[in-house]
Amino acid sequence: MHTKTGKIVSNIQAKTLIIEVTNSKIHPKYKKSYKVSRKFCAHNPEDKKFEIGDEITIYATKPISKTKKWTIVKPTNVK
Repeated sequence: MHTKTGKIVSNIQAKTLIIEVTNSKIHPKYKKSYKVSRKFCAHNPEDKKFEIGDEITIYATKPISKTKKWTIVKPTNVK
């Protein structure tokens, strides 16, 4: 199962969350590290209430819509 962990950026849509995944890379020539971020649309099947800033784990599934190809596994930090 291909998974990614990131923070929730938007929770406005019904059954859809926008997750921002940030990774750090090292420049091949200058050896400086820099951050690269990417946003993914994730399916929230039970329409659970999550807040912006929560860390969440998502996994790849078959396409649900044009942009949703990920589904929520579980929140990373449970309160």
